[in-house]
Amino acid sequence: MKAPYRYPLQDADKDALIRDQMALIERQAARIAELEAALKKPKKTSSNSHTPPSQDGPGRKNRKDDKAEGKKKPRPSRPGTTRSLSDDPDRTERCVAKACLHCGTTVSVDRQRCRHRYDHIELPEIRPIVTRVELFGGRCSGCGKRYRAEAPPGKPPGSPFGPGIRSFLLYLHHSHHVSFERLAGLSRDLFGLKISEGAISNIFRATTTAMEKARAAIRERLVKAQVIASDETTTRIDGVTHWHWVFLAKDAVLHDIAPRRAKSVAETVLDGHRPEVWISDRYAGQQDLAQAHQVCLAHVLRDVQYAIDCGDSVFAPRIRDHLRWAIRVGKRRESLKDSTLKNDAARAERRLDGLLTIPVAHPAGKTLQRQIKAWRTKFFVFLMDRRVPPTNNISEREIRPSAIFRKVTNGFRSNWGSQVHAGYRSVTGTAKLKGQAPLAAMRDLVNGTFALA
Repeated sequence: MKAPYRYPLQDADKDALIRDQMALIERQAARIAELEAALKKPKKTSSNSHTPPSQDGPGRKNRKDDKAEGKKKPRPSRPGTTRSLSDDPDRTERCVAKACLHCGTTVSVDRQRCRHRYDHIELPEIRPIVTRVELFGGRCSGCGKRYRAEAPPGKPPGSPFGPGIRSFLLYLHHSHHVSFERLAGLSRDLFGLKISEGAISNIFRATTTAMEKARAAIRERLVKAQVIASDETTTRIDGVTHWHWVFLAKDAVLHDIAPRRAKSVAETVLDGHRPEVWISDRYAGQQDLAQAHQVCLAHVLRDVQYAIDCGDSVFAPRIRDHLRWAIRVGKRRESLKDSTLKNDAARAERRLDGLLTIPVAHPAGKTLQRQIKAWRTKFFVFLMDRRVPPTNNISEREIRPSAIFRKVTNGFRSNWGSQVHAGYRSVTGTAKLKGQAPLAAMRDLVNGTFALA
């Protein structure tokens, strides 16, 4: 038989013990709920976070399948199209029939008309044009010194490769990410041009001065802009991580590769200039660089989607619908009057203030609500200024080729190589704004005729 408890508890002691046990149970229940919520968190993908699509992994469903399960809607039929004829064919061949194909009767040329017309397109044989330059000279009978004729324009002694070859190699390497080894093989097999990897490297390095001069001119134009968008991504120089920055205005695109991701990089580029509006994501190094700041709503919507995937069905869906409505208004700003756009901006602010007062119980919803409050004044700048886009997609599209270049080539082996790439992207990006193709822009740069319009 169990012995009786030697120290009987008083009523006050019993009540205190019960309260302690109840508090312990409540803490344990809260911890269990927190751990269960953590275990149920969905995987972060490109649709609900900043994770790139390449890291979504196998088995990732199509976005259309994410939105609606079941049978897909059949694609509507469309009228067939054919390739349009060239406006200025190099040559026209007119073929007339000599006899009827059915009975063999001889037919007259005068009674025939064109019954069918099409283009036949072919590439000519590509081979380099080699010009042998011979400079004659002799010894002057007057002073006794040797003299020699001047080289013809555009064909100086030194490197035998002309501006067409140099600009084409730059274009293939920096726009299409063709390596030095493949450039040498491509030149040999397609063009019959024998060129070594060392010669290609020397061609690129010789453009450093022209690239830096062009970047300086682009930067002078950038620091006069009142609306600037910016983004950054990683790159590597000799195996060391660096940061590739891009700055965009309506008439200038500037790329810069720096060893840091700090705010000082943008401040150095701006050199004291403070634009009216800055467009970027919510990275701290992109803040307080202008009078107003428009955050990228595409990034915000991905965070909202993650909160929805985590299970928040109260706060996050309403924020998503509100931001989508604001973006739709922004897309049709050109057709809206100033008064209408002003009313929509006020409505967006009032509606967001109301949503932030919603009591949120879900942990993911609480986190999202704190983030929204922290960036409260930077959501709807685009509704008050027609020059400002609601997202920073322009910067992401501009910097995407450099991210692909990093993945294909694994970065740069030298500092001058990274500066040539930054100059190339700056020149071609700025030229694209005025409708000029990258290869044509490189030809102008190599010829020394590149200028900002």
